[in-house]
Amino acid sequence: MITIALTGSIGMGKSTVARMFERAGIPVFDADAEVRRLQGPGGALVGQIAARFPMAVDGGVLNRGKLAELVLEDPQQLADLERIVHPAVRTARERFIEQHRDAPALVFEIPLLFETGGEAEFDKIIVVSAPSEVQRARVLSRAGMTEEKLDAILERQVADQEKRGRADFVVDTGGDLSTTEDQVRDILACLGLGGGE
Repeated sequence: MITIALTGSIGMGKSTVARMFERAGIPVFDADAEVRRLQGPGGALVGQIAARFPMAVDGGVLNRGKLAELVLEDPQQLADLERIVHPAVRTARERFIEQHRDAPALVFEIPLLFETGGEAEFDKIIVVSAPSEVQRARVLSRAGMTEEKLDAILERQVADQEKRGRADFVVDTGGDLSTTEDQVRDILACLGLGGGE
């Protein structure tokens, strides 16, 4: 089994590329979706987060926006949150691997792969990238996003250029979807997973 980490900065198109791998028959583990599930209504982590960040939980419901405000500007609080979240995501990832142990490859969509030092755990790394003006336009079109929030997020992320330099493959999503699909097919073919013409 080939384990593939799919990463990239905010707004680069990771989820779009992940769906292309899924359509090609490669199971995808989405770390962000798992975090949302764990932090959602009835989620396994809501109690622990409420104990550490009581102002972010009201009536047993986590306010993700409020939690982001609390941790974005404070490295200590961010580290405290990561100590709660990362082990639970790791457990979910191990369960996913077990469920798909017969698959020829698995893709793990992990936005903060380099930031958390997780790259050594994977056979191949794919970085999803786009020109910075495309990235900014995509992110700033999101509800509640501001230039200040985006700058704060980017400041915490490894620079796109460095990510590209550390990747086995780079998927450029700055063009049209068919061009991105071609790049994904080429990667699948290169890894012996089909996808070639």
